Amino acid sequence: MADIEDIQQKIIDEFNALSDWTERYKHIIKQGRELSPLDEKHKVDENLVRGCQSQVWLHTRLENGKVIFEADSDAAITKGLVALMVRFYSNQTPDDIISTNPTFIKKIGMQEHLSPTRSNGLASMVKQMKIYAMAYKTKMAEEPTDA
Repeated sequence: MADIEDIQQKIIDEFNALSDWTERYKHIIKQGRELSPLDEKHKVDENLVRGCQSQVWLHTRLENGKVIFEADSDAAITKGLVALMVRFYSNQTPDDIISTNPTFIKKIGMQEHLSPTRSNGLASMVKQMKIYAMAYKTKMAEEPTDA
């Protein structure tokens, strides 16, 4: 699986290759369309990300020491944003998720082009993903090892 910093640079390069924010918004929406559908059984209240104006569901599991995120949203741009975050943080270790901030958001100028409510929602997504990672890190530390 790709290194988290490599994924971050790839996202920056993709957005820098687009000429303007109309193209960048189209790219964000396309990311959302390409997001694997979230099973309806995971679209439950406890998976809702608090602080998002739109509904955003975030489901997670741990596989082989890596956190797997699945998500969905009822709004096109928000779904694209959560798709970017899933792409960035999914299949990474809890430590990598906790220690790596999505600096691509600032580097591609996304913060200046999102409404305050979308910006807050994006921050809520990042916070929730880090909370899951911390919970998995704690759980992994508590599990006995086969020594």
